[in-house]
Amino acid sequence: MESSRSPRVVVVTGASGGIGRATARAVGARGDKVALLARGEEGLDAARREIERAGGTAVAIPTDVADHRAVESAASRAEEELGPIDVWVNDAFTSVFAKFTDIEPEEYRRVTDVTYHGYVNGTRTALRRMQPRNRGTIVQVGSALAYRGIPLQTAYCGAKHAIQGFNEALRVELLHEKSGIHVTMVQMPAVNTPQFSWVLSRLPRQAQPVPPIYQPEVAAKAVLFAADHPRRREYWVGGSTAATLAANAVAPGLLDRYLARTGFGSQQAQQPREPDQPVNLWEPADGSDGHDFGAHGIFDSRSTQRSPQLWASHHHGVVGGILLGMAAGAGLAARRISR
Repeated sequence: MESSRSPRVVVVTGASGGIGRATARAVGARGDKVALLARGEEGLDAARREIERAGGTAVAIPTDVADHRAVESAASRAEEELGPIDVWVNDAFTSVFAKFTDIEPEEYRRVTDVTYHGYVNGTRTALRRMQPRNRGTIVQVGSALAYRGIPLQTAYCGAKHAIQGFNEALRVELLHEKSGIHVTMVQMPAVNTPQFSWVLSRLPRQAQPVPPIYQPEVAAKAVLFAADHPRRREYWVGGSTAATLAANAVAPGLLDRYLARTGFGSQQAQQPREPDQPVNLWEPADGSDGHDFGAHGIFDSRSTQRSPQLWASHHHGVVGGILLGMAAGAGLAARRISR
């Protein structure tokens, strides 16, 4: 986006770690004012300091997004301190790594309340402020798992599927109203975030993202692009996301069988799970010992900062021109050969 534009007010949920943390840093670095929402106060304060050191403006607001009253209060404070909200990014979530039969009903409900209802609460709160102004953007941070369920993550996959349907329905309503407010969704690949060290896990070995693994800055770049170009209904990040969604559309049954064979092992590292690993399902993971987990998880050595697919998705015109040029060149070559 042009450097001459006016600073925007951006709310990021889940801003204490992972994709939310990386997104908040990127937003603040380009001059926008950021409201940071999450439960973990250590992570929130660290994120605020990072943004302020970079010359940006941020306010940290401890918030449990599962509580709609808390989200409303946070939005009011954000507007009082920063101004009218221009962009709302929903990213906060929690999860459980376990087989479905090993997850207790209250745990399942908690994952759903945070990961799905948290997005609903954030979206409703944002719309209440954006609709009188008839402008604004809401970005839902999604996942390839919004389309393709995998084993050991039934609660998370169910919530992401729910967000997908909710967002599509809301988008159609806004289109019907010819609203100036836009909603878009960014489907993420496996990302090196702290979640694998803090979500409730009943796996025998350390939980891990399924390779290829991308750094959270790749995801943040996609979120910012979506916020700046929200008329497109959806963005896919990473070649693995594109390949998974394409395979699921063409041969979902074969993908079921493939994941049944590989999905349990590919989501676990070789080392055993630490028995005293923090759990953020009910309380923030940084609440007990004051530890800031940051944006990155423990898989830096196996993660990449690059995604050619992401570049291509941001430059459809260039890619289309290249493909047309290649097709034209192939046609000319074929004609010469035939002569």
